[in-house]
Amino acid sequence: MLKKSLLLSSLIFILFTSRLAAQGVWENQNSEIYNFLYRMAQKGLIHFDDYIRPVSRMYLEQCLDSLTAKEPALSNIEKKELLFYKREFSDALALNTDQSKAKTAMFAQDAYHRFRAISTTANNFLMRVDPILSAATIQGSGRNIKQTSSGFNLYGYAGKQWSYYFSFNDVNENGSGLDTLRQFTPATGIISKIAANGKSHNYSELRGGITYSWKNGSFSFVQDQLLNGYGENGRIILSSKSPAYPYIRLDYTPFRQLSFTYTHAWLNSNILDSAATYPTGSGAFGSRREIYVPKFMAQHSMRFTPVKGLDIVVGESMVYSDRLNVGYLIPVLFFKAYDNLINNNNINAGSNGQLFLQVSSRNNLRNTHLYGSLFIDEIRVSTLFNPAKSRNQLGYTLGGSVTDPGLPYLTLGLEYTRINPFVYRNLIPAQNYTNNDYLLGDWMGSNADRWIATVKYTPAPRVKCLLRYQTVRKGAMGTIDQQYFQEPQPSFLFGLLTQQQEWHFQCSYEWLPKLYLMGYLNSLHIKNTSPAASFTETTSSIGIRYGL
Repeated sequence: MLKKSLLLSSLIFILFTSRLAAQGVWENQNSEIYNFLYRMAQKGLIHFDDYIRPVSRMYLEQCLDSLTAKEPALSNIEKKELLFYKREFSDALALNTDQSKAKTAMFAQDAYHRFRAISTTANNFLMRVDPILSAATIQGSGRNIKQTSSGFNLYGYAGKQWSYYFSFNDVNENGSGLDTLRQFTPATGIISKIAANGKSHNYSELRGGITYSWKNGSFSFVQDQLLNGYGENGRIILSSKSPAYPYIRLDYTPFRQLSFTYTHAWLNSNILDSAATYPTGSGAFGSRREIYVPKFMAQHSMRFTPVKGLDIVVGESMVYSDRLNVGYLIPVLFFKAYDNLINNNNINAGSNGQLFLQVSSRNNLRNTHLYGSLFIDEIRVSTLFNPAKSRNQLGYTLGGSVTDPGLPYLTLGLEYTRINPFVYRNLIPAQNYTNNDYLLGDWMGSNADRWIATVKYTPAPRVKCLLRYQTVRKGAMGTIDQQYFQEPQPSFLFGLLTQQQEWHFQCSYEWLPKLYLMGYLNSLHIKNTSPAASFTETTSSIGIRYGL
């Protein structure tokens, strides 16, 4: 009761002491609008606060409005794309339209020339519903897969402070060469139901939430993905590798140069709690109720902008288990110090804490984005430079890109990521940095590194082409004994397991808002050491999707 009372009191305080303004519906982090505004910020035309994704549709609309004022600085292709995206992001305009009667339109264009399956507007109320449909074929080395999906998106606003959204997509794949595990790949993990013959499986993509907003902040209850930091094909802090999970989110921006974000997530440990599991006496399916070990994550970060274009983010996270702890519901608490206070200095009673740093510089060098991320799982400062005794269990990413290097809408990028041995792991399995056994951070996991070179080009409005070269090295996982007791620590890439080289080319065209035609060609060369093997996999795909 005490925990519930404290949470309720905190929520009431937030709601009634806030200054009121526009709301936020969190936009799918895969939307192409992110890439468009990312590049506009890289050119110094707007400020785009996207180190945490998703961001709200209202904020994206505000960014587009800011860009409209800079229209003379845009190329013809960029001007056309700006008008195109403004057709989709018209929430504030529609919500602020005065009308005495509710108006509903079905299977028609709205006032902004965007087709809507259902659109309902009234004073201070908006609801929009659109279908999700997709079809694709994946062919290649041992693969002949057909993928289809269907579902719908629903979102809207109620009053001047509340917003809501719900998205459900049911995906079916059938054929040969199905990947039902999605391990050691950047593809988002899935919770799949596999057919008895092993030739098809089904999974769902579920997002949704409700948000209360005020002038410079918002508070949300959400089921969604959460990304933190920058990276071309992975992020070391929070990535899109894990399936969506429920969390509460507090965002507060007192002024443009400072922002604060706090989240508390409910994760899936995938570890059966044998002590809590009990018999049901039903006589069916083993006659027992199975209980999994509860798992949670609290994370907060603060972003500083000391000069235009330079963002510095510092933050920490704590993965803990067994029961909800009210201390981690206090957004401004120093989690690591709090954990030390409550665990009686007993490592077996403690939690798994991390510290992180993110630096981003946009257009301080013309048309260039430079960024770096540092993720510290464990570090022994007193022996930092002593190779015999150091425990530098950390990861980092360094990268940069330049756009318009002599050819308009061409972007060249280079990035390196290194994750030292034992990062993301903990002596208590329920406190690994995972959800549903998928990493919350970079998909490579510990004891691995990756080089990426990218070429991105838009030859015509909304035609997006990407050529990427990637090389990955992955070492052994090691043991808990090595992680906590071996001195010196095992060297980087000890027990090398695999080396991979990949060429990837993809192209997409957003014909209408949210209607994509897309395809890719991928060549992956793999050299394994245990067992020794070397082979090349070639995969191609072509498809169409609407609504995502």
